[in-house]
Amino acid sequence: MERRDSGESMSSWAPGRALAAYHAGVTVICELAVRFAEDAWSAVTPCPEWRAADLAGHLRCMADDFHEYLDDAPDSRMARLMATGAHPDSLARKMARQNAAELAALPDGTGPEHIRAFAASARAYAQRIPAVWNLPHHRYRDTLVTAGGMLGAVCAEWHLHAWDLARSLGKDYCPADPDTLAAGWRAGLPQLPLDLPEDLDRPVASSRTARHPAASCAATPGTAAHRGGHGHGNLAVGVGPAPVEDSPVWAALLRASGRLL
Repeated sequence: MERRDSGESMSSWAPGRALAAYHAGVTVICELAVRFAEDAWSAVTPCPEWRAADLAGHLRCMADDFHEYLDDAPDSRMARLMATGAHPDSLARKMARQNAAELAALPDGTGPEHIRAFAASARAYAQRIPAVWNLPHHRYRDTLVTAGGMLGAVCAEWHLHAWDLARSLGKDYCPADPDTLAAGWRAGLPQLPLDLPEDLDRPVASSRTARHPAASCAATPGTAAHRGGHGHGNLAVGVGPAPVEDSPVWAALLRASGRLL
């Protein structure tokens, strides 16, 4: 029998809060990008094969890919891959090869140029979603993912890559509302179960309180010596461990994405 992801996550992942979290992810990527000096775009990222400029190009490619998947849903190349029901590790390897090929084919551009193109494409994608929120996007095994659910996967992707960019700058990043991102993850990524602590595995409540930055997956994570808040999340600068337990939902998302062990 075909089903959607858990009723808990889909009821929590509703258009208003979902789109707000999505736009916050795009905005914080743009805000981080302006902090890069020209030579800083060659900095390493938590994705060991990519420099910051490569990550900017990857974001641009992904934003365009998501338009393609929506254009062709529910028969897109992504939908055909997911319909195989392959093990998540196999899916990840195939997507990684696709990402590398697309990045290699991307025309030369600077980090800022790629980020500007990413932002325009990502914002245009969000404008398309409300009208097709409940339409099928793809299926993984017995789970149907709608276009609205897929927005959850994309939203989580933007915030996680914001964390990657922040780490390249020697900073930490935590979104303002990780609970909503967790709901989006569950709505859009049924192949990657999100392992939350038992007391947090609950319907998402409204969450607008500031969170401490999550710890880094780097060998030498940073201590929060200074925290600068904005409307989209928290950034910290420093050189010692940030307490993961202060944001367990965000830490769970970082673990699920392979950024934390």
